[in-house]
Amino acid sequence: MPRASRAQIDPALPLFARRLKAARLRSNLSQERLGIEAGVEEFSASARINQYERGKHTPDALTSTHLAKVLDVPLSYFWAADEDEAELLRLYHRLEVRLREQVLRSVQDLVNPK
Repeated sequence: MPRASRAQIDPALPLFARRLKAARLRSNLSQERLGIEAGVEEFSASARINQYERGKHTPDALTSTHLAKVLDVPLSYFWAADEDEAELLRLYHRLEVRLREQVLRSVQDLVNPK
């Protein structure tokens, strides 16, 4: 995540809230636009995303799936154990299938050297 984005995110927030905000900032979307694109009713979109980002509420699985799709991150990104894992998931998700296979083979080789 870019340093400017990290500075704007309170590390005391719940994990989902931090990752949602980071992904939204990276995507340059307003809270309202993210909510609308994720299928939240227009009149409450900004407020709902704000509540998710403050950790007041956590969206249900379906809404989380819609948010992930709009933000172009895998659903697992929101709950990855640490920042490195979250970043790997985010980057892997953006690769073409053939490149994903190549990455998997490379990681397997690193884990199980011959």
